[in-house]
Amino acid sequence: MSVSVALFTADLRIHDNPVLRAALDGADEVVPLFVLDQGVRAAGFDVPNRRAFLADSLADLDAALRERGGRLVVRSGDVAEETCAVAAGCGARQVHVAGDVSGYAQVREERLRRRLASDGRELYVHDTVVTALPPGEVTPQGRDHFAVFTPYFRRWAAVRHRPVLEPPRRVRVPEGTGSAALPSRSEVSGVSPGLARGGESVGRARFESWRKGPMKAYADRHDDLPADATSRLSPHLHFGTLSPVELVRRARRTGGAGADAFVRQLAWRDFHHQVLAARPHASWEDYRARGDRWRHDEDEIAAWREGRTGYPLVDAAMRQLLHEGWMHNRARLLTASFLTKTLYTDWRVGARHFLGLLVDGDVANNQLNWQWVAGTGNDTRPNRVLNPLTQARRFDPDGDYVRRWVPELAGVEGASVHRPWKLPSRERARLDYPGPLVDLAEGADRFLRARGR
Repeated sequence: MSVSVALFTADLRIHDNPVLRAALDGADEVVPLFVLDQGVRAAGFDVPNRRAFLADSLADLDAALRERGGRLVVRSGDVAEETCAVAAGCGARQVHVAGDVSGYAQVREERLRRRLASDGRELYVHDTVVTALPPGEVTPQGRDHFAVFTPYFRRWAAVRHRPVLEPPRRVRVPEGTGSAALPSRSEVSGVSPGLARGGESVGRARFESWRKGPMKAYADRHDDLPADATSRLSPHLHFGTLSPVELVRRARRTGGAGADAFVRQLAWRDFHHQVLAARPHASWEDYRARGDRWRHDEDEIAAWREGRTGYPLVDAAMRQLLHEGWMHNRARLLTASFLTKTLYTDWRVGARHFLGLLVDGDVANNQLNWQWVAGTGNDTRPNRVLNPLTQARRFDPDGDYVRRWVPELAGVEGASVHRPWKLPSRERARLDYPGPLVDLAEGADRFLRARGR
């Protein structure tokens, strides 16, 4: 009997998975394999929140495979070594894997290709698994990637995406293929207390519920902080428990302004992946250097991380991150702007902190969004500064989001919650809440002078 290996990475699903489908179509038996990559841990990306969500997702994937007569084979170690060992042990001639864009993923893929080739085996890489379109599918004339989102989106929206693949009915795994035990969330310490559950079944149920209701108002309410009206599907896209191709197609079938706005966000995700694929150095180097001489004040950075800046909207967002391992997109923009442009702190400090907590933290979206806000990336207005008080009036006018996450201010009524330093002195004295870390006008002026306006 012929055997192939389906190497799962950021595609932990059975629905619309070209890797699994190609492995099944090309052989009589398949080894569904996931390697707990020790290189990811050594690089510092194996943080508790993502490790816990990964454990949920692997358990869910294993259950789905068992319903179809198969099972997930888990190994731990170096991906190339473990995959080659499994392929040799079961006599597989082919290994299928999803393409990815980070520098680490590309090096890992090349090592795996060379190791397999030395054993007379082939690696097949599938490009529309992690993203809706492959990173190089659309490019401007004479360049390898789009540097501005709007022209990219016009081209992206005009491309016909591949069909959605049905899940397999049957998965036959060769006997005798050994597996390590599945990891468990209960084994992971340091997890954010409000971290959501992972897994394909959870993700599909969430999308279906959101598509039938809140998505209709998404165009108008996606920035509404207290409403929490976003899909919260980013962790599922990061781990591949949901397919971006399927989400695009189903949203378009649903139709309406909300669906269009949601599809645009999926295109932003693809946009960042195509930038990073073309410029891998942008994960830690400025995409567009501005000559910044960043300040570094440990006390200010600590106050920002802990949600003690004295600006309630910033602090609420940072505390949501600590509690949930997730943050609303509007809040991500605001907190990043405060760190990089009000405190004038290097964006890499913030990006590293976010990667340490975000369950959806991946290099393409995290790093390039941070650069966009810092003005060293793809923003066409690199010197814009988001004022937390202005943002509060627009996106949390009654202070409900702040009161949810900053309990010290729960008793402050109305919009006064955003300016607690202006409360009467007696009332202010009862609050266990700091004064503003920095004057907003001074911070903005300092930044603009540093950038040469």
